[in-house]
Amino acid sequence: MAQGSDIEDARGGVGVGYELRAVVAGGEVLRGVVRDFSVARVVSLGHGLSLVPMTDQLFDAATDGTDSPLGFWRLPGGFDRRLAEWSAAGPLAYVEAEYFGGAGEQHAAVWVDGAVVLGPLHAPDGQPFGADGSPISRALRRLGAVVDAGADEFAAVGLGRHRRSEDWIG
Repeated sequence: MAQGSDIEDARGGVGVGYELRAVVAGGEVLRGVVRDFSVARVVSLGHGLSLVPMTDQLFDAATDGTDSPLGFWRLPGGFDRRLAEWSAAGPLAYVEAEYFGGAGEQHAAVWVDGAVVLGPLHAPDGQPFGADGSPISRALRRLGAVVDAGADEFAAVGLGRHRRSEDWIG
């Protein structure tokens, strides 16, 4: 696994920002569950995965006003319960990454059959990833992304394609 290559994809140069907040799963799983939200959009990634970006509109539509107990920056209140319900249709993850000028952090968790089976994982700013890779790469691996030695899942599925969550639906 290429240590840090997903960060290199996301960090960009000085003054360049990257932020991602999204639900990631197999395309069929996401197409089935987003019917609950007319503002949700499914975007194809590599390795048979897709994502639903957590846009401001989706956040507003999805929050129930409670706090999320998982430590994410922008997981709508009560949305963790919905993710647990949706995971009955197949494994899914909620991921967040935020970088600016080379500094930043990641969060990720994976749900299967109604329960969190990985995480919540957090890689704070300034701390290297462990031997298993970044939180997001670990979540993608749990969802079935497979890469060759020397590569990482973040780059392989194409998460560096856009710099902001909102850009995925543009």
